[in-house]
Amino acid sequence: MHFAFRAARVLAVATLPLTLTLTACGSSGSGSSGSGGHAPSAATSDPNAGLLTGTQLKKALAPASFFASGFAVDPSGARDSGDTYTPPSTAPAAKPDCARLGGTAWIDIAGITGVSFAQNDYVSKNTSEDIAQEIDAYRGTTAARVMESLEKAVTACTGFTDSQTHSKVKVTGRATPGPGDAAYTITLTDSAWENGTTLVAARVGTNVVSVMSTDGHDNGAATAKKLTERIVTALKQTS
Repeated sequence: MHFAFRAARVLAVATLPLTLTLTACGSSGSGSSGSGGHAPSAATSDPNAGLLTGTQLKKALAPASFFASGFAVDPSGARDSGDTYTPPSTAPAAKPDCARLGGTAWIDIAGITGVSFAQNDYVSKNTSEDIAQEIDAYRGTTAARVMESLEKAVTACTGFTDSQTHSKVKVTGRATPGPGDAAYTITLTDSAWENGTTLVAARVGTNVVSVMSTDGHDNGAATAKKLTERIVTALKQTS
């Protein structure tokens, strides 16, 4: 777990399928810089040159006004790396920990960490539905490798055991068109849950957006897609 100063939390709610543990992770772009992040130029020795800081990434997260009535941010889950960068880790595990898909920091399953991040989590006081959003920034072409590692990890994870219900969670994933430079959608379903969960990862240049949603009656799919598009648009507008 990187960025150790970020707190972890567990939210045990009967209607929620997830044990929510907050951390951050990320991805990086293709060889060239993209909207919302710029690859370091050959003229500088700073590997973080042009990368967005946590303070900048925080501004691209969807505001409270985006979320439906009844949703409020969980203060313990709001974190960012501020104006500093953290040395990255780029060694994916040989065997993915599939249970990570059951947490708000699910992007960690890719096994590659970024150099800056911002995240928060909104929970409905009426239904206990949960919507989490995170952005991680990566050096060079690492973001693209994160997306590749994520797809490989999900392919290896056909399911895992839910720690709350002790039932089997089915995992399916697929590359999806837009938003961003590349996107991947994961659906978690379980016969013991009232509703499934949708996870979406989208690369925007040297950044990776990751969202989680249990909102609605469609496994959280519509809200996850809408939130991802909102964050991607904000990143593209960030210089």
